This record gives sequence, structure tokens and C-alpha cells, in this order.
Amino acid sequence: MRTRQQALGDRNLVGERVGQRRRELHIKQKDLLTLLQIQGIDLNASGLSKLEGQNRFVTDIELKCIAKALEVSVDWLLGNME
Repeated sequence: MRTRQQALGDRNLVGERVGQRRRELHIKQKDLLTLLQIQGIDLNASGLSKLEGQNRFVTDIELKCIAKALEVSVDWLLGNME
């Protein structure tokens, strides 16, 4: 697994937690992309990488589907819960 070379951006609040939870579940980015595609979210590897790096905005629909795929709440992704 590669480590992030660049500092986190400021375009979303959830990216760091998306990456954290994905790694906790031992899910590769391509596997998360598949889970999202099943829910109708068409995101590519570059988009997910930018999302996790907080360099891409996240829509409310994407946020809901990401939470479902990672088995966490939207509140947790937003940092409102530990």
C-alpha cells in the first residue's frame, strides 16, 4: 500500500475518514468503487483518490452511498461521532 505523498486538501470533510475506514475493512479502492457502482455511483479511481485526499467535493448522494458501502453513518464520516 502506498502512502499519501501530498497533504490533505480542503474540499471535503470526509475524505480522511473514508480512507481510514476503507483500510480498516481491508478494502482496496477498486473494491470500494465496485460497491459504489452497484449503488449507482459512477466514480473512477482518480476521483476516489482525490476524494480521500480531500481534493474533490463530495455530493450528498455520494456521501450517503459511501457511508452505506463502508458500513458507517454519514455523521461518522463527517466527524460528528467517534
